[in-house]
Amino acid sequence: MSKRLSVASLPARYLFSALLILALGGCQTTGIEDITGALGGKSDTAGRAEAKPDVKPDMDALRERYRAKPGDPNVALEYGKALRQTGQRAQALAVLEQAVLAHSSNKALLAGYGRALADSGSFQQAFDVLGRAHSPEDPDWHILSAQGAALDQLGRNEEAQQYYAAALKIVPDEPSVLSNLGLSYMLQNNLPRAEETMRRAHERNPADFRVRANLALVLGLEGKQAEAEAIVKADLPPDQAAAKVTALRQLLVKKQQRAEK
Repeated sequence: MSKRLSVASLPARYLFSALLILALGGCQTTGIEDITGALGGKSDTAGRAEAKPDVKPDMDALRERYRAKPGDPNVALEYGKALRQTGQRAQALAVLEQAVLAHSSNKALLAGYGRALADSGSFQQAFDVLGRAHSPEDPDWHILSAQGAALDQLGRNEEAQQYYAAALKIVPDEPSVLSNLGLSYMLQNNLPRAEETMRRAHERNPADFRVRANLALVLGLEGKQAEAEAIVKADLPPDQAAAKVTALRQLLVKKQQRAEK
């Protein structure tokens, strides 16, 4: 029977092993929020099939369109998403902030702005803005899951899990939401429940490398390294792993610091 381990009490060598496992299954974006997949700027169908190399946007053309029509909310949203996709997060935040100031009731812009705020580490503000991007009468499961991810970043795991539960009422067994929920349990040191939830996500979409990486991470933290390594062998090579190693190390260090207070 596997032994439940505390993330906060793991020795350094064990943490390094878990970091390596995640890195081998990581993706090319750099924020810790992209490990969950909830806050990224992917399309609604992202993660439902095996990930393919991202097609880089034509930034020159988008920039010219934005300069020609800076007040067009659709152009601003497209340009902001492209800036986020290419790692220009501060610029994306500035573009979307200006657009939201001019179109404060545009829910698509609010959703994009909320994600850009999360990119910048402003998780409380991101949560608040995302809450304005939908209403209880017309809830959006993508946004509910993104709000949950922001709350997890703030260490408010139980609240985050309520948002994931609300999202799952709309889309039962949605793999991306289950994956986020599993990571939330992991952050509470509830590794058995994290594993159970991650396995459900993996069963629903075994082709999604982000879900596989998250499952491998939890298995690694539980000491099931052989199974974890088997899961990630088919995924990305180590030379694309450095960003995920850094991001996860920061998350686990924060978790350890909170536990020691």
